Formats: sequence, C-alpha cells, structure tokens
Amino acid sequence: MPMKRVMKGNEAAAWAAKLAKPKVIAAFPITPSTLVPEKISEFVANGELDAEFIKVESEHSAISACVGASAAGVRAFTATASQGLALMHEILFIAAGMRLPIVMAIGNRALSAPINIWNDWQDMISERDTGWIQFYAENNQEALDLILIAFKVAEDERVLLPAMTGFDAFILTHTVEPVEIPDQELVDEFLGEYKPKHAYLDPKRPITQGTLGFPAHYMEARYKVWEAMENAREVIKEAFEEFEKKFGRKYQMVEEYKTDDAEIIMITMGSLAGTLKEFIDKKREEGVKVGAAKITVYRPFPIEEIRALAKKAKVLAILEKDVSFGLGGAVFADVSRSLINEKEKPIVLDFIIGLGGRDVTFEQLEEALSISEKAMKEGVEEDVYWIGLRKEIL
Repeated sequence: MPMKRVMKGNEAAAWAAKLAKPKVIAAFPITPSTLVPEKISEFVANGELDAEFIKVESEHSAISACVGASAAGVRAFTATASQGLALMHEILFIAAGMRLPIVMAIGNRALSAPINIWNDWQDMISERDTGWIQFYAENNQEALDLILIAFKVAEDERVLLPAMTGFDAFILTHTVEPVEIPDQELVDEFLGEYKPKHAYLDPKRPITQGTLGFPAHYMEARYKVWEAMENAREVIKEAFEEFEKKFGRKYQMVEEYKTDDAEIIMITMGSLAGTLKEFIDKKREEGVKVGAAKITVYRPFPIEEIRALAKKAKVLAILEKDVSFGLGGAVFADVSRSLINEKEKPIVLDFIIGLGGRDVTFEQLEEALSISEKAMKEGVEEDVYWIGLRKEIL
C-alpha cells in the first residue's frame, strides 16, 4: 500500500531513486542537492537499497562513474545542481551520445557569478542541447513521480537517452510537503527490470563504446540522438498514461489551467506554476480572461502542445527564471520557434523573473499581465521584459 509522509523535495527525490532500485549511485555534495545522495547513502547503509554507492571527488567524476556503470549494463542515478551540473557538461554529451539511460535529480539553482545558491533554472537550461530529456516539477510529489517516469522513458528502447528532473532550490528541495510514496510492487511493475541490449559487458559479445567518430559517421550518430529525442515525445505520453492508471496522478507535456476562454495565457515551469495558478484564480474573480499553462517536459520541447495553446489566446506571456544573453529567455525562444510557420499566431512576450531566488510576487505577475493587456490592445513595443528589477541599485 502507498504511504504518505511529510518530506523535503530532496527526500522525495531520494525515495524515487530507492524505489527505482539503481545498482550504482555516484555523487558529490553540492548545495542545495546534498541531501539527495545523503539520504540514498542511508538507504544503502541500512540495507534498504541493494546498490553500490560511490563517493567521488567531483561532479565530473560522479557523472563519469554513472557513464561507466550504465555502459556496463546497470541502472545508474546521481544528483547535482548549478556549478556541479556545469562541471558535468562534457560528460553529459557523452552520456547522451553513448545512449545511456542515466537519471539525475537537479535542485535547480542559479549559476555564478556572483555566487548564488538560490533558485532559478539557468543550470538545466544551459544543458538543454546536450541530448538529455528534461522534466520540471511543480511540487515535491512531482519531484518523486517525474524521476520514476524519467527512468521509464530513458530506458525505453525507442529512446535510450539520459534524463534529468529539476525541482526548485529551497522552494522545493528544503520545503516539506505531504508526499505519497508509491507501493514498491507497483513501481517494479511500472519500471520493470532493466535489461540493456546495447550497453553491457559480455566477453562473448565484444563491443566498442565511446569510440572515435570520423566525419564519415559523426553526423549520423548525432542524427540518431535527434531521432531518439523525437521518439521520446510519444514514449513520454505513454509513460504518463501508464503512470496515471497505476498511481492515479495525471501528467501532461503541458498542463493547462483555465485556458478555454483566455485571451492571455501565462506560461511557466516548476514551482512558479503554483503561484501562477493562485494569481489566475484571483484575476478570474475580477473578471479577467487570463489562464495559465505549465510546461512539464522541456526537452523534447512540446511544440504541438504550444501550437494548440496558441490557437486559444491573443497573447502568450512567458514567465521564466533564465536568460539567454543577447536574445531573451530560452523558453521564449522555444515557444517562438514553435509558432514561426503558423499562419495565425498570438503575440508572444517574454518576462524574465525571479532570478537567483528573488521572490515572485503577485505585484510582479500583475505587471506582466498589464504589459500583456496593453500589447493586446495597442500592439507590441518590446517583446522581452525584466520584471522585479531593483532600479535603485542598477
């Protein structure tokens, strides 16, 4: 039977790993994700999880150990954040290129400089082109569930790509919420036993992994990663459906909230979605036709779902905790790409907000909504706005 416990997001991620039964966990501590491997190490030490826990000298070593474990044919898991994820950068490409279904938990945290340990999405956003599937959790329950779903999708033979699940630093990693821990037997049925066909050590079947790719072959290898990520769209939807049937919780690539008659739809990810829904409720009571949408799966990007969303609204307002310097926000760029060839499309506005853990308030959301309403009536003056800046220190 499932049980409910009040726990931090980091603990929820650790429980997800325990339920998935990885054989190797390699980790190096980093705020705000340290508690994830710490809790897993307790499970291993107590005999609750039969796995090899590898203490390494850096995050680069942690992901490298997971690559070795996955290439040897076992389920592997790690956790990190921010600078630690950045230190893994070159190996993230290797994991995807070798088609290794490693799963990683990320306590989404800002990148230096200046040094900042609080939340935004810049760490995972900066790794969006490495070939890793990316999930973003709104709350601690989603952190647990999406890690399990990440294993399911990553290990599917149509995909075989690594996956990371992000949950916001401190807002989720260190905040306690009720979380339902699924029954182990149901999780075993959902995930099944990991039986790799392409990556394992067998002297009777010698293979070369991580080999040199000459110009005659490299482009095709990268195309296969592209193809796998495209395949992941359908596999993710299938995994969501199966998860709902088994555990009763529904997930979608893009979750809509009060969008049917909305003139303006505000789009975000992660824990900000919870704040946004409350704001939408308030504005609806005031008679404002505004809705919300939460992107759960950022890679592969939900292009078709965004196109469907765009048909409902006059303005899509992106609220994002990241920036692609010289362009705007990364989510804004992806939404714009999704609509580039559509004959009829709404105004798309970008609001960079909440960087480095700055609180996102109703007043800031009101400002973004006001700008969106003005653009809808009078046309677009700008398309990228920084919301919540302290003008007195600029």
